[in-house]
Amino acid sequence: MTYYIAKMVSHPFDKVVADVTARLKEHGFGLLTDIDVQATLKSKIGVEVPRYRILGACNPRFAHEALKIEDKLGVLLPCNVIVRETADQKVEVASVDPVVAMERTGNPALRSTAEEVRRLLTSAISQIGS
Repeated sequence: MTYYIAKMVSHPFDKVVADVTARLKEHGFGLLTDIDVQATLKSKIGVEVPRYRILGACNPRFAHEALKIEDKLGVLLPCNVIVRETADQKVEVASVDPVVAMERTGNPALRSTAEEVRRLLTSAISQIGS
Protein backbone atom coordinates (compact mmCIF):
# COMPACT_ATOMS: atom_id res chain seq x y z
CA MET A 1 0.00 0.00 0.00
CA THR A 2 1.37 3.38 -0.96
CA TYR A 3 1.26 6.24 1.53
CA TYR A 4 1.10 9.08 -0.98
CA ILE A 5 -0.70 10.51 -4.01
CA ALA A 6 1.64 11.76 -6.76
CA LYS A 7 1.97 13.24 -10.22
CA MET A 8 5.01 14.02 -12.37
CA VAL A 9 5.02 17.11 -14.61
CA SER A 10 7.39 18.76 -17.07
CA HIS A 11 7.00 22.39 -16.07
CA PRO A 12 9.33 24.89 -14.36
CA PHE A 13 9.62 24.30 -10.62
CA ASP A 14 8.36 27.73 -9.49
CA LYS A 15 5.39 27.48 -11.86
CA VAL A 16 4.50 24.10 -10.36
CA VAL A 17 4.69 25.48 -6.79
CA ALA A 18 2.36 28.32 -7.79
CA ASP A 19 0.03 25.87 -9.55
CA VAL A 20 -0.05 23.55 -6.53
CA THR A 21 -0.84 26.47 -4.22
CA ALA A 22 -3.67 27.65 -6.51
CA ARG A 23 -5.14 24.17 -6.98
CA LEU A 24 -5.10 23.50 -3.26
CA LYS A 25 -6.86 26.80 -2.64
CA GLU A 26 -9.53 25.90 -5.22
CA HIS A 27 -10.17 22.74 -3.19
CA GLY A 28 -10.49 24.53 0.15
CA PHE A 29 -6.91 24.19 1.42
CA GLY A 30 -4.67 26.93 2.70
CA LEU A 31 -0.94 26.73 3.31
CA LEU A 32 0.18 26.83 6.92
CA THR A 33 3.83 26.18 6.19
CA ASP A 34 6.25 26.33 3.27
CA ILE A 35 9.60 24.68 3.96
CA ASP A 36 12.41 25.10 1.44
CA VAL A 37 14.29 21.86 2.08
CA GLN A 38 17.03 22.70 -0.43
CA ALA A 39 17.85 26.02 1.28
CA THR A 40 17.57 24.54 4.76
CA LEU A 41 19.96 21.66 4.07
CA LYS A 42 22.41 24.01 2.37
CA SER A 43 22.44 26.49 5.26
CA LYS A 44 22.40 23.95 8.10
CA ILE A 45 24.74 21.22 6.88
CA GLY A 46 26.21 22.48 3.60
CA VAL A 47 24.56 19.80 1.47
CA GLU A 48 23.49 20.48 -2.11
CA VAL A 49 20.22 18.80 -3.11
CA PRO A 50 17.73 19.40 -5.92
CA ARG A 51 14.89 21.84 -5.31
CA TYR A 52 12.44 20.45 -2.77
CA ARG A 53 9.58 22.20 -0.95
CA ILE A 54 7.22 20.88 1.71
CA LEU A 55 3.89 22.69 1.72
CA GLY A 56 1.76 22.20 4.83
CA ALA A 57 -1.80 22.22 3.49
CA CYS A 58 -4.86 22.48 5.70
CA ASN A 59 -8.57 22.44 5.01
CA PRO A 60 -9.90 24.12 8.18
CA ARG A 61 -13.36 22.54 8.01
CA PHE A 62 -12.01 19.00 7.80
CA ALA A 63 -9.27 19.67 10.35
CA HIS A 64 -11.89 20.90 12.80
CA GLU A 65 -14.12 17.85 12.20
CA ALA A 66 -11.21 15.47 12.68
CA LEU A 67 -9.90 17.20 15.81
CA LYS A 68 -13.35 16.89 17.41
CA ILE A 69 -13.13 13.12 16.85
CA GLU A 70 -9.47 12.68 17.82
CA ASP A 71 -8.00 15.49 19.93
CA LYS A 72 -4.34 14.47 19.41
CA LEU A 73 -4.69 14.34 15.64
CA GLY A 74 -2.59 17.48 15.35
CA VAL A 75 0.49 15.26 15.38
CA LEU A 76 -0.56 14.10 11.90
CA LEU A 77 -1.61 17.52 10.58
CA PRO A 78 -1.29 19.40 8.28
CA CYS A 79 -1.42 17.37 5.07
CA ASN A 80 2.07 17.69 3.64
CA VAL A 81 2.41 18.21 -0.09
CA ILE A 82 5.87 18.07 -1.62
CA VAL A 83 7.14 19.64 -4.82
CA ARG A 84 10.51 18.21 -5.78
CA GLU A 85 12.83 18.41 -8.74
CA THR A 86 13.90 15.04 -10.11
CA ALA A 87 17.26 14.05 -11.60
CA ASP A 88 15.75 14.15 -15.10
CA GLN A 89 14.59 17.78 -14.60
CA LYS A 90 10.93 16.92 -14.08
CA VAL A 91 8.93 18.01 -11.08
CA GLU A 92 7.03 15.62 -8.84
CA VAL A 93 4.10 16.71 -6.72
CA ALA A 94 3.08 14.32 -3.97
CA SER A 95 0.79 14.42 -0.97
CA VAL A 96 0.35 12.22 2.02
CA ASP A 97 -2.61 9.87 1.60
CA PRO A 98 -4.82 11.03 4.48
CA VAL A 99 -6.65 7.69 4.67
CA VAL A 100 -3.39 5.85 5.28
CA ALA A 101 -2.26 8.50 7.79
CA MET A 102 -5.54 8.40 9.73
CA GLU A 103 -5.51 4.59 9.91
CA ARG A 104 -2.59 4.96 12.32
CA THR A 105 -5.00 6.37 14.91
CA GLY A 106 -7.06 3.18 15.01
CA ASN A 107 -10.20 5.36 15.10
CA PRO A 108 -12.67 4.29 12.37
CA ALA A 109 -14.74 7.44 12.95
CA LEU A 110 -12.07 9.38 11.02
CA ARG A 111 -12.44 7.28 7.85
CA SER A 112 -15.11 9.33 6.06
CA THR A 113 -13.34 12.64 6.70
CA ALA A 114 -10.03 11.15 5.54
CA GLU A 115 -11.67 9.79 2.39
CA GLU A 116 -13.09 13.21 1.53
CA VAL A 117 -9.72 14.89 2.11
CA ARG A 118 -8.11 12.20 -0.08
CA ARG A 119 -10.66 12.91 -2.83
CA LEU A 120 -9.92 16.64 -2.70
CA LEU A 121 -6.13 16.22 -2.64
CA THR A 122 -6.29 13.69 -5.49
CA SER A 123 -8.39 16.08 -7.53
CA ALA A 124 -6.06 19.03 -6.85
CA ILE A 125 -2.93 17.04 -7.72
CA SER A 126 -4.47 15.56 -10.87
CA GLN A 127 -5.03 19.11 -12.17
CA ILE A 128 -1.41 20.21 -11.75
CA GLY A 129 0.11 21.17 -15.07
CA SER A 130 -3.19 21.02 -16.93
